[in-house]
Amino acid sequence: MSEELDGWEHLYSGKVRDLYATDAHPDRVLMVASNRVSAFDHVLSPAIPGKGAMLTELSHWWFDQLDGMPNHLAPDSEWKIIPPAVADRAMLVKKLVMFPIECVVRGYLSGSGWAEYQESRSVCGIRLPAGLRDGDRLPEPIYTPAWKAPVGQHDENITLERSAELVGLTNATALRDLSLTIFTRASVIAESHGIILADTKFEFGSDIDGTITLGDEVLTSDSSRYWDAATYASGDRTASFDKQPVRDWLKANWDQTGEPPPLPADVVATTVERYRELLGRLTA
Repeated sequence: MSEELDGWEHLYSGKVRDLYATDAHPDRVLMVASNRVSAFDHVLSPAIPGKGAMLTELSHWWFDQLDGMPNHLAPDSEWKIIPPAVADRAMLVKKLVMFPIECVVRGYLSGSGWAEYQESRSVCGIRLPAGLRDGDRLPEPIYTPAWKAPVGQHDENITLERSAELVGLTNATALRDLSLTIFTRASVIAESHGIILADTKFEFGSDIDGTITLGDEVLTSDSSRYWDAATYASGDRTASFDKQPVRDWLKANWDQTGEPPPLPADVVATTVERYRELLGRLTA
């Protein structure tokens, strides 16, 4: 699944990203975004052409917008060591000790949050007002962490109390506060481009000095749910700038048993266009 890169040792492959290390720079990691696409905890085929480069460009752009927030990017002067074959899909980053939770923030009720709300009128233990509909804006953003499951297993929504058991109360509280702050800041930026940031997930780690540091990807089409503000205002709450066409096709054509079927060409093409449009609108 991973690529061979001269001078770099493959460390790990997630659903989308591959990590590499080199003895020449022991305190750095090469993070390469592939064109793989995943849904319902399965890596699908075929891949989405150009996806890795678009995710990397968008992530790097967001890191620039979030100046003042410690992140894992190595200084630009070091990026010359990135192999040319993956230069458009790679980030050179500092080594972090990652926290084993995904820091999810929801500004709108959708996806798994909507499904949970229908059953319990709450999301990850947070009680919400009665009468909300799919896609409604929440009174205020909520923090709903998740336990990061290994590849092939389901991520698990957890409460803040459970996250404190995993990472300690001080860290759990800091991760919540940082996530809500970044989400609020990013939402304002997205809105200035006519885009709604409905929800997202952040991943953090601790650097060599113990500073909580924003890592992995940030605010990309894979980690976030974005809507067109004008389309949302018209009443359409289903069109998002991400892999929703993939999810929709799978729901209609796969019972989620066994291996998922190959994606048809038109679904792949539509998904590529969703990624490309979001990148263009935000970074223009």
